[in-house]
Amino acid sequence: MKRREFITLLGGAAAAWPLAARAQQPERIRQIGVLMGYAKGDPEGQSALDVLRRGLRDLGWTENRNVQIYDRWASGNVERTRDFAAELVGLSPDVIFAYFNAQVAALSRETRTIPIVFVGASDPIGAGYVATLARPGGNITGFTLYEPSIAGKWVGILKEIDPRIARVALMVNPETAVLHGSLYSSTFAAAASSLSVEPVTAMVHTPADIETAISSLSRQPGSGLIVAPDTFTVTNGELIVSLTAKHHLPAVYGFNVFSKTGALLSYGPDYHDAVRRAASYVDRILRGEKPAELPVQAPIKFKTILNVQTGKALGLTVPPGVLVAADEVIE
Repeated sequence: MKRREFITLLGGAAAAWPLAARAQQPERIRQIGVLMGYAKGDPEGQSALDVLRRGLRDLGWTENRNVQIYDRWASGNVERTRDFAAELVGLSPDVIFAYFNAQVAALSRETRTIPIVFVGASDPIGAGYVATLARPGGNITGFTLYEPSIAGKWVGILKEIDPRIARVALMVNPETAVLHGSLYSSTFAAAASSLSVEPVTAMVHTPADIETAISSLSRQPGSGLIVAPDTFTVTNGELIVSLTAKHHLPAVYGFNVFSKTGALLSYGPDYHDAVRRAASYVDRILRGEKPAELPVQAPIKFKTILNVQTGKALGLTVPPGVLVAADEVIE
């Protein structure tokens, strides 16, 4: 090769280097906001966030390489939830993950543009989050956990495990529960009536309210409790479990985790499965899909967990049918 040709070739390659360098620049780090109803040190909350992180990693999103996660923990506090929702929206992330209804409610008031993927808003149409389940139509989509008919299952299980039940209270916090605590009301009342059980609603706003409600209920023979799932009752689950044990009150819970800490029986959806599925929606939104076009999906996995030791402490003989139907039995 002649000297002049070599210099020309070298000059052309040098001119191409800036283009190649620009093409190889690292991709923009995407930002994900996470709003949790738990306290930051709560094992169940951390477990759920770990499931989300693992799901995202499996789909190619690695923290500090191509994604950054900003998590906020509201500890079941309504005001703190609102403050953190505003804070996360102010960060302008690419997408926000909201765990439970109270969190998506607060976020929906702060933004109509930032995509939100929820787990746990059980009546997204009634709450105004989406237009339809098939085509949400706005900036919010996700995965429901509960629908009204499950209340009938809770009443039926409670009556089956303790046939002496003549009165059952449904515990909800109207500030954090779906539809201000009315989601399960009609189904709960109908199921109780069909079993000749008196339905009672126990509205609670503070831990002190929880203690008052359980103490009052325990003074009436033949009483039982159903703890409806929402941010407040989940956050105060250990308190509720300890108080029902103290007052010898049979109770059924809509969330599974507290059966392992002494709750008699729980029946509800598999939360972690819903979080894993939600990770796929976060991934699709980060890759350019619109939440308006991602259908809201219902739970596909449910679990019944029975604590036999708690049953014995309450003087109950667990029917064989309940034992057989349980997905997990804690001895």
